Amino acid sequence: MGAQVFRKHASPDALRWEAAGLAWLAAAGALPVVPVLEVATDHLDLVRLTSVSPTPEAARAFGAGLARLHDAGAPAFGSPPPGWVGGGYIGPLPMATGAWPTWGELYARARLEPLGQMLRAAGDLTPQAAADLDRLVGRLLDGELDDDDRPARLHGDLWSGNVMWTSDGATLIDPAAHGGHRETDLAMLALFGAPCLDEVIDAYQTVHPLRPGWQRRVGLHQLFPVGVHAVLFGGGYVTRTHALLRTWASG
Repeated sequence: MGAQVFRKHASPDALRWEAAGLAWLAAAGALPVVPVLEVATDHLDLVRLTSVSPTPEAARAFGAGLARLHDAGAPAFGSPPPGWVGGGYIGPLPMATGAWPTWGELYARARLEPLGQMLRAAGDLTPQAAADLDRLVGRLLDGELDDDDRPARLHGDLWSGNVMWTSDGATLIDPAAHGGHRETDLAMLALFGAPCLDEVIDAYQTVHPLRPGWQRRVGLHQLFPVGVHAVLFGGGYVTRTHALLRTWASG
């Protein structure tokens, strides 16, 4: 009997982007990734996964595997999956790809500045928030928040809903894969409360210890995805985005 199929519909570019990201993540051989069955102009067919309850053991395997995935690396900060040309997507929103020399430049130019433009267009960027955004962009461009870690191979949208717990282990779905900072994926896991997160982090650090102060930087890395939610859903996400901008404008 063949695999059961889960079919997704979106724009042709979004479908190809997802398939390219899944292939790049799978190529690392670090974690289970949902298999792609077909990429068409109007649909993406994936193997339908059967979920099971997460366990501490599965969480530890996931954490160690995630560290290995990140360590597989990427050509540059912002680089898309191999062969991809043009921008990508995070959810339904556009997400720039390219090659930036530092993570700070990627985050400033390709994430926060476009986010600010979208919030401004929606009427959700107050003068204070705009000033805070400018100050944070300046900090990032000055290299104040950079380190010497090389670009990691990121899932890129690793909130808890994009990790399917299956009999094969924690399986990745629906990525926005690109080269970035490893702390970004970990901050996304914490954003909406991934199960057994302490076990995930502990096992991650047995493979690749995190730089001191990573806990404090969670909010910095959550700023972009929270801002994406502010653009899409408004409400409390806008307030939270403004609060994160205020926190990180001055350090």
